[in-house]
Amino acid sequence: MTQVACVDIRDRDDAAAIELPALPPKRILSLAGAALIALMAAGCASTSVEQVAVISSPSGPTSFARERLIGRWGIASFHNEKDRKRTEAQAKAQCNLPYVIAKGPTDGVMMHVADDPKLYELKLKGGPAGKTYLGFEAPAGDPQDREILSATDNLLTMRFVDPDALRRYGTFVFVRCAG
Repeated sequence: MTQVACVDIRDRDDAAAIELPALPPKRILSLAGAALIALMAAGCASTSVEQVAVISSPSGPTSFARERLIGRWGIASFHNEKDRKRTEAQAKAQCNLPYVIAKGPTDGVMMHVADDPKLYELKLKGGPAGKTYLGFEAPAGDPQDREILSATDNLLTMRFVDPDALRRYGTFVFVRCAG
């Protein structure tokens, strides 16, 4: 479901939040564009409304179903492509202590996010140019997402979209564990 929330945060006591009914994503973009043009033409784009947030659920198709992610995986990561094959072997060796990706309570999977020991439900999202992302309810390619570079029944590769997380963690290789 798509939601639009407009918040006027001027330094006034009567500032209020307004929730609008759900609208199709194309309609939201059209209205947002028209509003932006009107504000800019009026010369008040930076003085009256300081923040307008458009929150939409991902709408693009993904290249595979979440069931492909569910299971027990050995994980390792690399920073240089030349290390990929060695990293796949290291990931397979981690199957003695597998990372479990479980089905989420709605239509996602339960996984950890960068720098947080808690499990969260993450969802597959189709993005531009046929890319597939995994992350929270936000547009595809959000900084907290992971881009899934490849996915077969037995091997997944993914990397964080956020450049800092990518620099620290590298590209992940998941090898499905037997059994």
